[in-house]
Amino acid sequence: MHVVVATDGSPQSLAAARHLTSFADPAKITTISVVAVIRPLASVAFADEISEVQQRRAGEWTGSFREEAQNAVDAVAAVFDGWGPVIDKQIRSGSPAAEIIEAAQQVDAGLVVVAAGGRGLSDAFLVGSTAERVQHYAPCPVLVVRPAPRPRRAARRTT
Repeated sequence: MHVVVATDGSPQSLAAARHLTSFADPAKITTISVVAVIRPLASVAFADEISEVQQRRAGEWTGSFREEAQNAVDAVAAVFDGWGPVIDKQIRSGSPAAEIIEAAQQVDAGLVVVAAGGRGLSDAFLVGSTAERVQHYAPCPVLVVRPAPRPRRAARRTT
């Protein structure tokens, strides 16, 4: 089976890749395609928040969108090092949902793994527009991995 794992450079996408390794049987997976999508003419850069290639302070950005995407793809691919399946790394350009779906169609994927709410405002309640589109239109099952719930603050005691 071929699995497509999407990354947007967020910690949630790295967690989604790790989640796959927590339950999937690597003997049944032949190839994993790690896919990042750069939006052409984007007003917001591809933000690599997961690689250790470039240690930078908050708000500092020195590379190109493609370099940031490559760093994120490499960080997610590293999760599968020594796990078994062949790793294919792809950087695509276009609409993230459309490119993830197209990648899944091209390789006849058996599963697509995406993170929910990687860049959204309300990751605790909303799936995220990219994940939602992928799960509705992908040619195969889609694993949408939600971020870990945020710890609730204890109510203040008044005495």
